[in-house]
Amino acid sequence: MLPELPRLPALTRAEGALVDRYLETVDLLGRINPARCTDTYSALRAAQALVNTAKALREALELMYERGELEVHGAALVRALRVLDGERRCRLPAIPVRPL
Repeated sequence: MLPELPRLPALTRAEGALVDRYLETVDLLGRINPARCTDTYSALRAAQALVNTAKALREALELMYERGELEVHGAALVRALRVLDGERRCRLPAIPVRPL
């Protein structure tokens, strides 16, 4: 039996889209990372997808702004990122630390 995951905080639809698109962007950057990728074709495909994901990320932020959501509620968004495994996923675009 799997452990119960923490609940996502209440987010507006635009905030949810922001979190989702941000994590998609991070995932794609991890696939492009020269320190982690193993072939150019998969990195190329990720780079091509990154264009559309970045556009969707921009659109989520534009929607928030147009709706009057002028503040980013960091605490709620950080909780959402943690529930969605954001800490691990955000390490993928970084250069791996060499073992000492």
